[in-house]
Amino acid sequence: MLIDTYGRAATDLRVSLTDRCNLRCTYCMPEEGLAWLAKPDLLTDDEIVRLIRIAVTDLGITEVRFTGGEPLLRPGLVSLVERCAALRPRPRMSLTTNGIGLGRTARALKDAGLDRVNVSLDTLRPGVFQTLTRRKRHQDVLDGLAAARAAGLTPVKVNAVLMPGLNDDEAPELLAWAVANDYELRFIEQMPLDAQHGWKRDGMITAGDILASLRTRFRLTPEGEEERGAAPAERWLVDGGPARVGVIASVTRPFCGSCDRTRLTADGQIRTCLFAREESDLRGALRSGATDGEIAALWKRAMWGKKAGSGLDDPSFLQPQRPMSAIGG
Repeated sequence: MLIDTYGRAATDLRVSLTDRCNLRCTYCMPEEGLAWLAKPDLLTDDEIVRLIRIAVTDLGITEVRFTGGEPLLRPGLVSLVERCAALRPRPRMSLTTNGIGLGRTARALKDAGLDRVNVSLDTLRPGVFQTLTRRKRHQDVLDGLAAARAAGLTPVKVNAVLMPGLNDDEAPELLAWAVANDYELRFIEQMPLDAQHGWKRDGMITAGDILASLRTRFRLTPEGEEERGAAPAERWLVDGGPARVGVIASVTRPFCGSCDRTRLTADGQIRTCLFAREESDLRGALRSGATDGEIAALWKRAMWGKKAGSGLDDPSFLQPQRPMSAIGG
């Protein structure tokens, strides 16, 4: 198992498939994009499947989340999902996506073995969407969400980030829409993972702000710690349920003490935390002929050194050099 010195066991693996994205969200990357990873630096499909197999069969991983960048841009994604679904024990598999292209691939992904999706959508207003993402693709995301629901990739979770002066007034509207469409909405505090390093704590829309806004229209009942487990979202029943809304308060209400995640970047680096400034290289071991046992030992060693927390509350906190698109959400 992947255990650290604080007694936490990692059972949830986040796998970044690419650092590329077809949106340019203001809280993630500059309008001109980034210097993308070179193809030889990326893990191949066979390397990804091998690492996931080691994680599942030797290290106790039970959940695999495919991320990016935008994972739908990865050629051969459906085949990757199918190969991982054939592993024994079979991990539960999900995908975090911006939803563009999901309308064309949702059914194939479900048939390949994907269990569910998280789709990023910050606004219901096309004009605000264009301002936030610098692209006119709002309807494509809505179509992708509908396709995921129709394909049975449920529960379909919608991730929303609220930004001051842009969509910070939309929380109640987003929740009403999500409830009406049978999506589970989760608000995420903006995190210091933007490529521009422009994040500032002052002025950030906090979990407290979001909940106060929601309560102007809805009755929220805490679901409780027992139901939450190691999940990053605190969840509330909406008007008595069964609909739920979640808030991931990575900045103001850190949940590091129950973290059960380990992260694999698109270029084969192990990260113990989204906010870590250190990585452990598995790609080099793979390509130098390391055995499964040697790779598992490297992975265990990396996770053993996981820190107690993200350090966001420490005045000396330094933002990771690599942006969200390279790390994987």
